[in-house]
Amino acid sequence: MKTRIALITAAAAAAVSLPAGAQAPALPAGPKVTITAVTQVSPTVPQFTKVEIPLLREAVPKQTNGRIEFNLASWPEKNVNGPEVIRLVRSGQVDIGGAPLTTVSGDAPLLDGFDLAGLNPTIEQAKKIADALMPHANQQLEKLGVKLLGTYPYPAQVFFCKKPVKGIEDLKGQKIRVNGPSAGDLVGHYGAQATAMAFGEVYTALERGTVDCAITGTTSGNSVKWFEVTSTLYTLPAGWSTSGYFVNLAWWNKQPAEVRGYLERLFADLQEQQWKLGGEATQDGINCNTGRQPCTLVTLVKDKPMTEVKPTAAELESVRKAFAAAVLPNWVKRCGPQCADLYNKVVAPISGVKYGG
Repeated sequence: MKTRIALITAAAAAAVSLPAGAQAPALPAGPKVTITAVTQVSPTVPQFTKVEIPLLREAVPKQTNGRIEFNLASWPEKNVNGPEVIRLVRSGQVDIGGAPLTTVSGDAPLLDGFDLAGLNPTIEQAKKIADALMPHANQQLEKLGVKLLGTYPYPAQVFFCKKPVKGIEDLKGQKIRVNGPSAGDLVGHYGAQATAMAFGEVYTALERGTVDCAITGTTSGNSVKWFEVTSTLYTLPAGWSTSGYFVNLAWWNKQPAEVRGYLERLFADLQEQQWKLGGEATQDGINCNTGRQPCTLVTLVKDKPMTEVKPTAAELESVRKAFAAAVLPNWVKRCGPQCADLYNKVVAPISGVKYGG
């Protein structure tokens, strides 16, 4: 298996060039629709600045002759931590919410199965699994009064560590901030202590030594300046933080057919742009954190750039075995036997790893 993240993500590129937005025809005249949307973990991540702001906030009013506009905000701007996103959408406090699926999996455990830690060595596989599971997830989510309009990833979820790390064995005994239960299962398999905390609290925890390492996307960590409080970037991809756009089903069903049709096309385009960005951002984030060019999406670290430690082929194979031995069985315990059956039917043919097999 290739060890470089640049090869792991076949879509990796030096820069991002995104289309202007969905080329949907203008809507016929009708009542104005203002959509309240809270989507991203930070207002500085490229998923927000490079895709959502240009498309949702800026392009949509022009495309629809002012009929539709987005009241768009990131989590910190609305004091949202993440796990409550589905509940905010379900209650109608926001019309559309975005969140990593594992973050909101407490409301629907199947969502964690989209990108279990160690499941997806490439972003291409993560996309295939997301597409395959989305209709099954919506069967459950619609019972809660919400539905997924689309999915999107972040860059490869890697390890930002305060002290030098030479490989996966060095994680033993470390306190590691994880972004979901399956990541906790993965690092626990290697003898690390998993620590769950909100994304916005991680910088201070790293600075104070409350945690030794933290997992997040290569550009996501840079966008909130984790490079200031860490030294080593261990680029083993724990996952891709596959995320989703959730819509309030009652609100959705009240919209005129032409509005729903426009939004379906819009979110199909948004999904395509975000998956493209996820692949391209992975290597860009590594470059930026380690002080190398090309760096186009986030901050180029010139003062004390991080040291990149790349996973070996043996380490990547070890993670695959850890997924089969620990991560997958523990997820089935949380999710139930129906999830085991769905995994074997839908995911195993893509991943090549069968539960119980």
